[in-house]
Amino acid sequence: MKKQHIITIAIILVLGGLGGWKTWAYLNPEEAKEQGLVTTEKVSDTKEVNNSSTTTAPVTTKALDIHPAVPVNGTYKGVIEVGASGFNCFVANIDKDKNWELVSKTFGESLAYEGFATTADVYEQMKKYIAIIAEKGVAGRNIHFVMSSGALKNPKNQLIAQAIKEKGFVVNKVDADQEGKYALKALLGKDFRDNSFTVDIGSGNTKISWMENGKITSAEASGAKYYQDGKKDPDVYAEIKTVITRVPQNLRSHCFIIGGVPFKLAKESRNGEERFTALKNPDEYSAGDDVKYKSGLNIYRAIYENSGSENYIFDWDANFTIGFLLTLN
Repeated sequence: MKKQHIITIAIILVLGGLGGWKTWAYLNPEEAKEQGLVTTEKVSDTKEVNNSSTTTAPVTTKALDIHPAVPVNGTYKGVIEVGASGFNCFVANIDKDKNWELVSKTFGESLAYEGFATTADVYEQMKKYIAIIAEKGVAGRNIHFVMSSGALKNPKNQLIAQAIKEKGFVVNKVDADQEGKYALKALLGKDFRDNSFTVDIGSGNTKISWMENGKITSAEASGAKYYQDGKKDPDVYAEIKTVITRVPQNLRSHCFIIGGVPFKLAKESRNGEERFTALKNPDEYSAGDDVKYKSGLNIYRAIYENSGSENYIFDWDANFTIGFLLTLN
């Protein structure tokens, strides 16, 4: 019994020492690393981390080490988006290698089309955004207008398009397929084009895009307002899942995502003013009574549960209009 008692005490001392070392290593990570007592795993290397068939839990974007290339001797270009509910405008600095950074962004969420009766009414509103872009040093020839696929469904768009043309600007009408491809150009940096895909969850549609063998493929699915068309949650979930299966497995390591609902998700967990915010497990979000938010969350869940991506990354600067600017000379 005495011998057994001595062994018990020895085990307790060993466990206590182990716990003390772990506590010390936790509180002093740098010293522990220097002494070879802890190891680090390269999270951004999917071959090392994603080595099982199970879905890897998303990690923070700090671990991804995302550093978009800074434009060198770039040119300021501006774009005014005629959206489904008003004008938005963006200015980006873009160099000859298509590296870019956002200079400014202005949203006109409160602007309603109903007040437009003549082309003069439209232009009065447009002047505000043209002035904002010009103040950033954008030359007139580098100011562009893009009409989104959502705006094309609005009967007022013809009046707006006419007003833009009367002032000598070209109206670039963009369909859903082009929006998805432009979104990818803006979202996917060169370091992620061979292992990632993009998602743009809009009100009217969702665009899922990927680049394979140098060619961009974009697929359209239901948007966050699918309930207005009488669609049910399970049916849309299945629809999104089907599209996700079209994305090659080797291009699903990371999902870069934009859109109104992802914006709300990212807003809950943003730390400061970082450009990239990692989205969480959909179970950690609550839509409450917001039907659009709930529907968008259902779309996000379908992507999250079926892509197997390590990270779902919201980009606060990118949007499809920036991708449009990247296609220009």
